[in-house]
Amino acid sequence: MNSQPREKSFTLWMLAWPIFLELLLQFLLGAADTLMVSRISDDAVAVVGFSNQLFMAITTLFVAVSSGAGILIAQRIGSRNNEEARTIAVISVKASVIIGLPLSILLFAAPEPIAAMLQLPNELLPLARIYISIVGGGMVLTAVMSTLSTAIRNTGNTKGPMYTAIAMNIIHIVLNYGFIFGKLGLPEWGLTGVALSTVISRLLATVVLFVMFHSSFERKIYWSNYRMSDSKLMKEVLKIGWPLAVSMSAWVFTQLLIFSYIAMIGSNELAARTYMNTLESFCFLLGQSIAMALQIQVAHRFGAGQLDAAYKGVYRAHWFAQMIVVVNAFLIYLFGGQLLGIFTKDQTIIELGVSLLGLNLLLQPGKMLNMAFGNSLNSVGDTKYVMWISLSVSSIVAGVMPYIVGIQLGWGLVGIYVCMVADEYIRGALVLIRWRGQKALRGKHRQRTADGASKAKALGHS
Repeated sequence: MNSQPREKSFTLWMLAWPIFLELLLQFLLGAADTLMVSRISDDAVAVVGFSNQLFMAITTLFVAVSSGAGILIAQRIGSRNNEEARTIAVISVKASVIIGLPLSILLFAAPEPIAAMLQLPNELLPLARIYISIVGGGMVLTAVMSTLSTAIRNTGNTKGPMYTAIAMNIIHIVLNYGFIFGKLGLPEWGLTGVALSTVISRLLATVVLFVMFHSSFERKIYWSNYRMSDSKLMKEVLKIGWPLAVSMSAWVFTQLLIFSYIAMIGSNELAARTYMNTLESFCFLLGQSIAMALQIQVAHRFGAGQLDAAYKGVYRAHWFAQMIVVVNAFLIYLFGGQLLGIFTKDQTIIELGVSLLGLNLLLQPGKMLNMAFGNSLNSVGDTKYVMWISLSVSSIVAGVMPYIVGIQLGWGLVGIYVCMVADEYIRGALVLIRWRGQKALRGKHRQRTADGASKAKALGHS
């Protein structure tokens, strides 16, 4: 009796538009942060940009649980096994708390040594101590939010996380305004206030997502259910999830290295990269939302045995997203200088950012290619291949080469961006070739069918 609504909810458009609005609001949160923090100082902007790269690197530890669970939830719902989907969701949330708490304690206790180890300039360390200790101390909220949102989204309900993001953004921006400028009866706490605003808004969003999560499956989830455990299902989550975590870790670690290399060049370059990151994120928003929706749809179709629809749908979605990304990148190329002027009046920083706009026009299509076909491989369980591609290519092309080209050869930011472009296209070509061969799509489905038959036979004997 659920068949019709469920099919409707797994169409690409129905999945993609709420994800796009959610990502847009997240972007606005980041842009509002950057714009408001720029009123404090460009140094404060550099610290926020640097710290966010650190936090992104740390969140890869949650990906093994949240993304692995999300793919399996979509696959189970596709095959109408809703009870196992529910169990996977519950144990994944519990695991995210177990992972997130120690990390929160570490970041709260030792922010300055961590920032110094990552080559943040000495003059920025006092600001980093404030921001990393407060926002990093709430890292467990990020872990739980990620897992809850992913689980809810993979049931087909992409609107719930979107509405939560709207509320979180509004609260965050209002609190930012109050804390930075001493308005609304709040103290003028500058960067400390920005950090507190981030944690408070995430705490409230986590509470809302918990309420939503408990009603996301056919059978309601109760607090007593968090005592349950299923080692076999958890192993399955980690089997798919750990290569995803390694893949994302490889990418994020290279981004952290890149920020470290830029920090070696200077604070102006670090601020320019932070501002460019904001523009690039806006440029890629709709393409990223389509790629995320595509992963859910392919996992659902794979679980339902609709292999031809899964295979062909990826190409249609990719070309549609690619057209959007190219148009957005071209607009950023035309108006990037004026947009950078919104964030800073420092002409040196603006000129550094403008010098990267042409390379960004090349970078974005490569990212779209890589994400569309990489996500599709992940959604059918071919996560180890994507992991090895990420480790072998990213570690060299995006990890080592930027130091050689940008620092040693003296190409600076431009040299670092050239390496980033090469990394995206090489990985994109390799995942495209893999998807075209259909080895993973058909082979993983045969293996899954055989495993299901063995399980049914074992249950019949018992």
